[in-house]
Amino acid sequence: MLTSASQRRSAAASLQQGEKKIRVYDLRLETEAKTCKPFEIAGWDFNDFLQALHKVFRIPSSETFVVATTDRIVLDFDRFKELQDDTTLYLLQHEHQVLPTATVENISFMPHYDTLIKCGTYEYYASENKESLAYPLAELIDNSLSATAKNTGTRIIEIRMQFDESLGKPAVIVLDNGRGMTTKQLNKWAVYRHSKFTKETSSFARREEDYVRPDPVPRSLNSDISYFGVGGKQAVFHFGNVVRMISKPVGLPDVHELVLSEEEFEKKEKNKEDIYSTTILNRKPGDFSHVSDDERFLRTIIDEERGKESFTAVVITGLKEKHISFLKQNFDAWTRHLAHIYHYYIHGVNGNDLKQGSKKTAQQPTIDIQITLREKPNKCPRVLNLREVDDDMQTLYINSAVDTFEFKASSGPGGGTVEGVLRYHPFLYDRETYPKYPEDPEDPKDPKDPKDTCAANASSENDNFENEPGLVTQEERKIFECFWNGRLIPGTKVAEFDWCSRKHNSRTASDAPPECYRRLSGVLFTDDNFQVTTNKMTFMDLELKLKNNQTIFSLVLNGQKSSRGNIQKEFTQWLRNCNEKFDKQIKFVGFKEIKTRTDVPTKKMQHPWAVFSAIEWGGRTYKTGQLLKTHNTNPILYGKVVQFLLYGNFDGDVYATGGQVEVSREPKALWDMNKIVPISKIDKTASDEAIKKNIDSDSEKLPDKLNVEWPNGNPLQNNAILSAGTTLGPLKIEILSKRGEKLSRMSSVGQGKGTKLCVKLTLLHHGQKSDKELAAYVAPHLANTGFWFKKMENLTELGKYTLNLNTVVHETNAVSFGGRALPTFTLKFTIKEGDAASFDISAISPTLRVGVPFDIPLQIKDGYGHSTSLTSKLTPELKCCGLDLSYETFSSSGTIFTIKNVKARGKVLNYQQSKSYDLEVTLPGLKQHTKSIKISLLPGIPNFLHVKPEETSINVENGDQVTFHVEVHDEAGNITANPKQNVRCEVKGFPPVVTDCSSTGAGQLVTKPINLKIMKGEQQELKAQFVMPSYKNIPLVMKELRVLPSTRVSVMELYSQDNENLVLRNSEKIEWIAGGLLENLFYKLYDEAGREVPLTAEIASMIKVNWTGDVFLEDLVQGKLPDLQVPKRVEEQRFYQVSYQDQSVSVSFTIVPRPDEPERLKVALPQTTVKLGEILSGNISLELVDQFDNLTKTLTPTCLNHIKVEAEGLDKSAITFKWQESSCAAMVTGIRFQSGSLGPRELSFSYSDFVERVSIKVTAGLPAQLKLISEPEQPLQVLNDHGISKPFVVQLCDEWGNPSPDQRVVVDLKTSPPGLTVKTNVISQPVNAEGKASFIVNGLSGPKGYYQLQFKGSFNKKPIPGPSVSLTVLPDPKKPVSLSVEYDTSVKFFAGSKFPVFSVTVVSDEGSPITTFSPAAVSMFIWDGVSSGKKPPERAIELKCNKPMKNEKNDCFHFRDKDIPEAAKRHTIQFSLRIDKKDVLYSNPIRIDVVANQPVKLGPVSQTPTPVVSYSENIASRTLVENMTLRIMDLYGNPAGQDLGGKVIITIKSSDGERNKSFPLFERGASSLAINLVEGKAHIPRLAIRENSPGDNSSTYILVFKPEVSAHLVTLTAFELPFLFYNDAQNQQKMSELTRKKDELSSAIEKYNEALRTYKELLELLTASYLTASKKEADLKNELRRRKVTIPHSVSAQHIDTLIKKKTTEAEAIQKVSQRVFSVRDNFRGQADVLGMVGHLALVQDDAAAWVISWHIRGDMDCVITKTTEAAQRIYRDTQGRQQVMALDSVLVPPGNRPLPHIRNGYPLFEPHGNPVYARELLIYPCDPESCDIVFKNILGDTILIDDLDSANNYRRAVVQNRIQCPTILTRQGDRVSSRGKFGGAQNRAPPMTTLHMFGAPLPQQYHSLKEQIDLLNQYCSAVSKREEIERERDDHVKKITSPDVQQKQKDLDDKKKQLTEIEKELASASAKGMKRHAVDGGQPSSSISKRARQSST
Repeated sequence: MLTSASQRRSAAASLQQGEKKIRVYDLRLETEAKTCKPFEIAGWDFNDFLQALHKVFRIPSSETFVVATTDRIVLDFDRFKELQDDTTLYLLQHEHQVLPTATVENISFMPHYDTLIKCGTYEYYASENKESLAYPLAELIDNSLSATAKNTGTRIIEIRMQFDESLGKPAVIVLDNGRGMTTKQLNKWAVYRHSKFTKETSSFARREEDYVRPDPVPRSLNSDISYFGVGGKQAVFHFGNVVRMISKPVGLPDVHELVLSEEEFEKKEKNKEDIYSTTILNRKPGDFSHVSDDERFLRTIIDEERGKESFTAVVITGLKEKHISFLKQNFDAWTRHLAHIYHYYIHGVNGNDLKQGSKKTAQQPTIDIQITLREKPNKCPRVLNLREVDDDMQTLYINSAVDTFEFKASSGPGGGTVEGVLRYHPFLYDRETYPKYPEDPEDPKDPKDPKDTCAANASSENDNFENEPGLVTQEERKIFECFWNGRLIPGTKVAEFDWCSRKHNSRTASDAPPECYRRLSGVLFTDDNFQVTTNKMTFMDLELKLKNNQTIFSLVLNGQKSSRGNIQKEFTQWLRNCNEKFDKQIKFVGFKEIKTRTDVPTKKMQHPWAVFSAIEWGGRTYKTGQLLKTHNTNPILYGKVVQFLLYGNFDGDVYATGGQVEVSREPKALWDMNKIVPISKIDKTASDEAIKKNIDSDSEKLPDKLNVEWPNGNPLQNNAILSAGTTLGPLKIEILSKRGEKLSRMSSVGQGKGTKLCVKLTLLHHGQKSDKELAAYVAPHLANTGFWFKKMENLTELGKYTLNLNTVVHETNAVSFGGRALPTFTLKFTIKEGDAASFDISAISPTLRVGVPFDIPLQIKDGYGHSTSLTSKLTPELKCCGLDLSYETFSSSGTIFTIKNVKARGKVLNYQQSKSYDLEVTLPGLKQHTKSIKISLLPGIPNFLHVKPEETSINVENGDQVTFHVEVHDEAGNITANPKQNVRCEVKGFPPVVTDCSSTGAGQLVTKPINLKIMKGEQQELKAQFVMPSYKNIPLVMKELRVLPSTRVSVMELYSQDNENLVLRNSEKIEWIAGGLLENLFYKLYDEAGREVPLTAEIASMIKVNWTGDVFLEDLVQGKLPDLQVPKRVEEQRFYQVSYQDQSVSVSFTIVPRPDEPERLKVALPQTTVKLGEILSGNISLELVDQFDNLTKTLTPTCLNHIKVEAEGLDKSAITFKWQESSCAAMVTGIRFQSGSLGPRELSFSYSDFVERVSIKVTAGLPAQLKLISEPEQPLQVLNDHGISKPFVVQLCDEWGNPSPDQRVVVDLKTSPPGLTVKTNVISQPVNAEGKASFIVNGLSGPKGYYQLQFKGSFNKKPIPGPSVSLTVLPDPKKPVSLSVEYDTSVKFFAGSKFPVFSVTVVSDEGSPITTFSPAAVSMFIWDGVSSGKKPPERAIELKCNKPMKNEKNDCFHFRDKDIPEAAKRHTIQFSLRIDKKDVLYSNPIRIDVVANQPVKLGPVSQTPTPVVSYSENIASRTLVENMTLRIMDLYGNPAGQDLGGKVIITIKSSDGERNKSFPLFERGASSLAINLVEGKAHIPRLAIRENSPGDNSSTYILVFKPEVSAHLVTLTAFELPFLFYNDAQNQQKMSELTRKKDELSSAIEKYNEALRTYKELLELLTASYLTASKKEADLKNELRRRKVTIPHSVSAQHIDTLIKKKTTEAEAIQKVSQRVFSVRDNFRGQADVLGMVGHLALVQDDAAAWVISWHIRGDMDCVITKTTEAAQRIYRDTQGRQQVMALDSVLVPPGNRPLPHIRNGYPLFEPHGNPVYARELLIYPCDPESCDIVFKNILGDTILIDDLDSANNYRRAVVQNRIQCPTILTRQGDRVSSRGKFGGAQNRAPPMTTLHMFGAPLPQQYHSLKEQIDLLNQYCSAVSKREEIERERDDHVKKITSPDVQQKQKDLDDKKKQLTEIEKELASASAKGMKRHAVDGGQPSSSISKRARQSST
């Protein structure tokens, strides 16, 4: 390939240098001798060439000859210039001369570029399961059909299978009698993918060779199916390895042969020759001298050439053996496939209808496709015409169908039309008639036989699914086979459309059953507006287009579109009719429910089942509950219908082909089972009497009653009363039938014994609330005893009893059998209580108290615990250990015996804790006479107080409290607790104290401290009294208190041992040196008697001081207090205190500090900051202070002369010192800094020996300048109306360049020159706290050019200079700025006709067209008149654009076939583009004048009322019209024909067409009048009838105004005006008034009808729009669900917005994840014809690959790629040559993608290691992949990427050893091996990744999935909003329709219609009377009168 490419480049270079060689055959002599000479014609003209011919071939000057191409095109001067290199020419006597000998012509058939751009199209021959060779044969037949398309006679196509070895090698020959091919066409045929649409533009092209699209024909049978330039080549080389093309074109004498051979290709490849070049043999017909012996069969074919006008033969040899075997063995199969593919070409538009015969159109010649298979010499050849095949699928479909449904589908303008046919195949009795595939009867696509399917699924006992096709689980069948230009496309089948789908047709009772949808077959016929794959196996876009919302389906009736209804309704009606008319089936009625059947073995078939109550079958009705009998079942069933079952989802009556019936077998008591059988098993011959008789016979065998016996005697009578404990039984039971027979089993049914029976005994006790079952036994039948029950004892419960005996079924214990109750026996009795035998002690109160009386109730019982009464007197006895018990009396009442007023006394637990005792009660004389009960006893009620201490006199120290303990006792001395047990203690002179003893019975009383004034230490006495206020009966208690003097501390004294005179008195003030220490403080304590209290550790621990927390107990015990630190500041006077025991005894004092000696010089700054260059404001204070900064006031005014100030950069000239007397301080002013850095400075102040240093911060000076500290990269280029992403940050500085934070400075942004508009958040703003101002430029708009952004500041109205930034504004190629409208301005706009095509181009800012907008965004508005605004008015009509046609530009929007308004006046047209939700771009308005169309009629200028005249003398009564102007008009009533003149002839005719009628005459007796027609207009001042004019009274006549214009070729329609004629004036006036009212009412009714019709049409339109919007919403919702985006059932736009935001956040999060990017900024991308910077054009996924490839082309990474050289030169100029650029139009790269060097002819030469791959194949192109592919082919070339260096070197060595040039190799480790083999060194090693600008990495797939979901969600949100908006509009419109206003209009309309009817009746009545009167007056027969009257009234 490299060699070939080099040769081509050399050839191209030679051509550029002017070389051009041709060959000329001299064929003038009609002999086989030929002479061929080469000529070098570079620089020659035609004359030079003719002179050379004369010279070389020695042609006499007198001889005539022609020079022609091999296609017999004669050369002339122009054609000679277009000759290509290596052309072959003929030198002939004349252009039609027969070739005397064969010639050879060199051709080249390099594959067309479509091979590259369409190489991914799916090819048939790589598919599976397509071993039938019919499809490759079809490719050859397609070519023959196209070739014979223009034949006027029979089109003959022959396929000859030559497998007879006696005639040569095997071959497949396809022959046709088509138009043949010239050498040029034969050359084009050899070029792969040379489509027929590729036009030849040279002068050598024949006109007939250009492709012309055929006219539309029915079923698109246009033979236009040889299409892509692919199939023929693929087909021949699929069959074999050699193809010979033999062809003779129409009108030319030569035969051309072209041979292509696989062996020849391989030979040229091996010899490195040009593979795609060969020769064409040109010869005369019948010349087979070149045919070899092994192809001798060709001699016969060539011999047949003679006499043929044209033909083509395709001869394929080198056949594959498997293909030969297949063609022989499967002859019937592949011929059937061919007959199917070309069915409609063979049989015509209606197909092969064997019942009626095929019908062809007159324009369709007969097509004969004949197959001949020749196998052996002695075997007769098989010959078949495809027309004879009658078992292809289309034939089967057509002949098994009973009805068809035809329709058309239009997918929009330019989108093509599809013709469709649906066929119905009915169900007949027990089978489906849908045809099966002949070669595969059990094909899964074919519906299986219902019986077979059911048999497979049913159990062996019950074939429940017989005749149930609706229940068969089968693969979904696709309905439509698809034909393209009349030819089958076998790989595409369309399942259904929404309107013919069962899923989209809601099932109702009136609809067809669901199985009817599986009885449909169909065909779709399309033209080439729908794309197919190159192998014609599948459609690319058919189903997508047909299922688009814009596709319109319409019904076809009698070959024409029907306007009836919608297609879904029509289809449903058709299907229902087919079902009812053709299907032989059953009607199910009385729908009940849908249920699930678990008895069905197949799970899929268990749901849904519809339940019905009746069926109609064979003229009979079967209902639920009806008796029936089955047949053909084992056993025969007798019973009642339970329900009818039908598989499927139904909700009403329905027809079906079968179903099931559930039968309840009768008698149910005998069988007790239901059976489900097919409906077909019902015995229709059985009568109800016979069925009932059989059931009654079985009923007598059933059990009837029970016989009960008492073997031990004493039978129990019903309702007997017994005492508790009575026994019952034993019992013996027998079961008897109606016949009295004893039974132990049910009668047997069928084989085996009957069901066993048992007897069940149950004994029930009837309680008050419910019944209780006491016993339940089941007795089986015993041989000797029958059914036996033992006796039951101990019936002790009181109440009523029931004994039940039931016959039950063994094992189940069921009391009924088959819905019938089995025999029973019932016995009722009662049990009562017995005599007294024991007693129970009833509950006693739980709170028994000592001494408090209580009762003991006893319950008397019988022997079984039942309450009973005593029959004798008894005396009770009581006994309890530990208690003394007594009672007063006892009594008995009913069953209760009570012991009354019992008392208990004794010692119990205190504090209300109860104690348990055993109380025994005895009743002598009972069987159980003694019972005991636990009782708990509590203390009794209060009786006296007990106070502790018990002494009567108590000592207490003064100041102490006294504590007493009190207890409340009952009469037994127990502490008792009761409510309100409060004990009070009262001491005179002190408040009383109270304690509550209610809960414990005891308490504590603590008195207040006893504080008395003790005189001389003597004691005093007091009395304490204890009482219970709530218990007056309890005596009080008295106690005596003796009060003694206290020994507690009462006085404290403080003193200092250092100074004996220092005694600190309470509240005293003391002066002390600041910061000093007060030491050796001591204290003393004294009691109430003045005695010093000895200090102990306990007392010392209670001493507290407030100046420290660090107190040592040892010092305090010695009387020493902690040292006291005096405050350091003189201002701090401090309070001190020493206290004892919580300050009850304390001493306090205050210390006042005084200053010490001076320690340092103190400096106080008024401010800590000062601006550079400014004087520090305020005074600096200097003071002398002590060590604690206390002012000493030792500084004097004389000290000012000795104070000094020092600092860096300090200006001392302004410093001054002042004295301040009030503070004794020196004041310093004039501190200023003139130089130095910003920040802290040290100021040093000195006086005498005192030095003090302070820090002051120096800040920036006054604002003086602005600096730009952040800006975008330069050069700065901005697209118009785009912003700058990086903000401009300006810093305010002083004159020294220091940043200044002065926020008073305002910064303004201005532009220069002023033509630039800047959009920013602020245009002027103050600086921030850092002195910065940030400007974000959101948009720049202005003309293209250079501008400056200037930043200027202002401070106190003074300007501050600032920086400026230069930028270039470039036009934005994506910004729409205007709409350019093109149309034919010379055309006239005739009313009602079509507008010319308006082509609207969206013009960008740079002037180029923008094609990215959706067609839906562009609209055309038209309105009458001229609007003053920039936008269309509301009355404007909006129109949408059409799809572009093939010959139209695709960079603009086309408005085609739009209707011109019907009113002839000025109109305005304006176009709009919706850019987004807010912005709309409008074009300039176009004002047009709509003119009248062609004149077609004559009409009045204004509406004329119906005249009513009479033949009276009054002229007004005789006037027909007055001042009426007639004009010639067009169809729409516009004045036309202003240039026409002539006459208008006025006549009168009858309204009912009678000729014998008497007609009125005009004035002067004329029957006609003529008036002049001038400039298309005629005026009639007055037109009247003659006085006493003839005419029939009350008749209607018509005035006819007929225009006669001689110059006009078209007949103009006359104007007709009806009028009424009367013969009396009075009647005429009356009728005139009625007629006027009639006209007014008719006009009003028409207006009302128009308004109401508009309402209705708008409602229909809104409803249709709503359905469309809902469907779109549902489709999008389903698509979102498919993409796993869950949308709730009811969703709001807010929810969708939230979901979009969530998805957007996820996508943005992925974008924000750090990933590799190419960091060099591209300033040129987006400009016109600029592709972008190389580093931005591609992405690389793998890091290592991105690293090494980026390094390898690092010099090109920042190169800007342009599409044109002009754009590259523009960038070069704009950047002054600094930017490297490359233009694609100056780049040449070889086409195609060659394989890696180690691959040749598709096979590897060796097995490489390291995974070699072309480096450019790892690049991902986000935009414009075709251009980017050229870029990187040019930059990277064939550079290879491999894993490591060893693999690279081994790969290179192996490639070179195969004598193949090896390109540069890169490794993933960063090494490079050059194309010359060099590697190693720094120049061949990639630097680290961090030092390179690398290709970016693509975003993960999740990001793209999210973006697709976001896009779908946005569409869904729009769809929801649109649906809601339409729904809202529709609801509003419905409200409007139902509003009172519209209802009133409807009412008014009805009223006016009634009025009109009355007037018409009155008119008719008057006319009838007039006719009668006229008849009498005229003497005419009555029959004539009545007849005429009837005619008149109609």
